[in-house]
Amino acid sequence: MGTERRSVVYDAEGGDDHERQGTVWTATSHIVAAVVGSGVLALAWTVAQLGWAVGPLVLLGFSGVTYYTSTLLANCYRYPDPVTGSVNREYIDAVRCYLGRKSVLLCGCAQYVNLWGTLVGYTITASTSMIAVKRVNCFHRSGFSMTGCDGSGSTYMVVFGLMQLLLSQLPSLHNIAWLSVVAVATSFGYSFISLGLCAAKWASHGDVRGTLAGASIDAPRDKAFNVLLALGNIAFSYTFADVLIEIQDTLRSPPAENKTMKRASLYGLSMTTVFYLLLGCTGYAAFGNDAPGNILTGYAFYEPYWLVDVANVCVIVHLAGAYQVFAQPIFARLESYVACRWPDSKIITATYYVRVPGRPSSSVPVAPLKLVLRTVIIMFTTLVAMLLPFFNAVLGLIGALGFWPLSVYFPVSMHIARLSIRRGEGRWWSLQAMSFVCLLISLAASIGSVQDIVHNLKTATPFKTVD
Repeated sequence: MGTERRSVVYDAEGGDDHERQGTVWTATSHIVAAVVGSGVLALAWTVAQLGWAVGPLVLLGFSGVTYYTSTLLANCYRYPDPVTGSVNREYIDAVRCYLGRKSVLLCGCAQYVNLWGTLVGYTITASTSMIAVKRVNCFHRSGFSMTGCDGSGSTYMVVFGLMQLLLSQLPSLHNIAWLSVVAVATSFGYSFISLGLCAAKWASHGDVRGTLAGASIDAPRDKAFNVLLALGNIAFSYTFADVLIEIQDTLRSPPAENKTMKRASLYGLSMTTVFYLLLGCTGYAAFGNDAPGNILTGYAFYEPYWLVDVANVCVIVHLAGAYQVFAQPIFARLESYVACRWPDSKIITATYYVRVPGRPSSSVPVAPLKLVLRTVIIMFTTLVAMLLPFFNAVLGLIGALGFWPLSVYFPVSMHIARLSIRRGEGRWWSLQAMSFVCLLISLAASIGSVQDIVHNLKTATPFKTVD
């Protein structure tokens, strides 16, 4: 097996026009792959905390706000004109153009911390689904005996991390449209299976369970924290602004990218909202105020065991694809920084082509920079997931921290700057009011999530994945 080396300069604006062949449907696939993830599994519990009166309205409210701000953000892909201006290939580039360098640091921290936090959440969720497969099959064999049917999630997190090491060697979002399509297909799979299982559970007792005010807890303080955590979970379920610009950069033109992205956002969010309402409300009707934190892994369903297994395998496959949608912007930014910091280093700017044994004409490209940096990021992500394996709490915190700055504040601020809306105008006040309300929701949800993490750290067994 031989090798040859060719010099390659890493480019943060990688992806030439000839590579940008995405359509409204590939963009919709990327959006659904990014949005419909871990959060869907917690929707029954989320609605249970809010109740029949508020739960569905909150889901619709988050959906409406997310769609509106996504249209504002889609117009910022080009500067200064959304159709003919120069291209911003990343979210942070759009912020730099419209808001100036002072906002770049805040945006960068918010975006990349949220992206990385999502990877942690996906690692936790994938491991709980792996454990659920083992648990359900064990229960099927042993007759629901807990002996040997549960276990630590750390091993499964390592397995998922190794899977991501392989997928991470794909170059960019331009090259993984097929992975998003597979992820979308599997997300539909486990969403439909979860919906069917909840509907069957509901039909088995025939009553619409739950209350208008949601789950009642003896301590009002705990009830308040659960409501705040539920808001964070919903925010997490809808957040995809941190990858919207990167997804838009995969679209071909004409038609104008902002028009295509708006249509893709409408289609993607409409589909996910229908799923969220159906699954959240059906799950609440089936389980009432006792709805589990994770509908597929929270001891809710054991039979038919093969169907539950299929659903959890679909979760794992979906998260494997969605993980890469969120990870690629992190990889691109770090690789670009390192390459620009040491432009003359041959080991950083080189790609080695390894010939495949038995196929002299074939070779596999191996870039040392990409291999090392991506391995370190995935290993660190897996380690943090092992230390904080708390499904609902981690998802709620990620959603709370990322929703306001990325999905609301920066899109609104860039919209105001793009249209030169003056302070004190009616439009200015309405946009600022929406942003302020979303800020309060994010702060409140953060408090609820942190409280739940602290509580779990005090009571949970180390390295055991909490459903």
